[in-house]
Amino acid sequence: MEQSSTVPNGSARESHFAALLSAGEKIEPRDWMPVAYRRTMIRQIAQHAHSEVIGQQPEGNWITRAPSLARKAILVAKVQDEAGHGLYLYSACETLGISRDELNELLHQGRQKYSSIFNYPTLSWADVGAIGWLVDGAAITNQVTLTRTSYGPYARAMVRICKEESFHQRQGFEIMTTLAQGSEAQRAMAQDALDRWWWPSLAMLGPPDEQSTHTDQSLQWGIKLETNDEIRQRFVDQTVPQAHFLGLHVPDEALAWNEGRGHWDFGDIDWDAFWEVVRGNGPCNHERLAHKVQAWQDGAWVREAGLAYAAKQAHGAPRNSA
Repeated sequence: MEQSSTVPNGSARESHFAALLSAGEKIEPRDWMPVAYRRTMIRQIAQHAHSEVIGQQPEGNWITRAPSLARKAILVAKVQDEAGHGLYLYSACETLGISRDELNELLHQGRQKYSSIFNYPTLSWADVGAIGWLVDGAAITNQVTLTRTSYGPYARAMVRICKEESFHQRQGFEIMTTLAQGSEAQRAMAQDALDRWWWPSLAMLGPPDEQSTHTDQSLQWGIKLETNDEIRQRFVDQTVPQAHFLGLHVPDEALAWNEGRGHWDFGDIDWDAFWEVVRGNGPCNHERLAHKVQAWQDGAWVREAGLAYAAKQAHGAPRNSA
């Protein structure tokens, strides 16, 4: 079905928008869209982009301390991937009529957010494995569905991101496998990381459906294809057997296989703690944002030089033959 960027005004435009969604077609930048849809897409894509950029910090902290040259190289590549994901997502967000500079300013002012999961410290090398296994595992569980989200540029960006995140999840699981099969101290390190990252990983998938203010409308617009609780249940079902394979204990005394449901039952998440982190009171909120703002300020000269060069080229300045 070929989409037309020129449609009548008023209710006809709304009908055209609804028809595209009903047909499973993508909404493209030149298509008319409700103001609220555009605003929701900016909020969601921006939060995702900010999360990728801020998310470099917890693992980047371990690049110089990784236990081998090979581990250092792998971690450098992963952190580089996260920067690339931020680039794809900022580019997708710009198609909605907002600039990258504006998005960064909104983040720095605290008017936009990033994922709560990146406000926890990485205390040991095992945390790098746990982030790959659990955090990236939770992310990929959610993000695979976003390859079919209704906004075209976002859906297309997610295809490559999901491939790379899936690789990151396997890297994390490999680190945890090595530790779990290692010495008693290494196994204890792996268990400690699982203990600390399990609940934040479940919470990062969003508040329970009855507390989610955006889910119903996002489902109606095809932005989301599943609810937070549905995604969380699938993540638990996939991850608990992996923990058992590693010989590690999931830190949830309520965890039990429910034969009738065909799913794992699990305990209550501490949503009060989650909201405290979202409100800026987590262990590393101020540190993470301050580092991001400082990096933005330190890189100002690079952006200015790039703009000056682009302006020169636009006015036909000869290239340096050297």
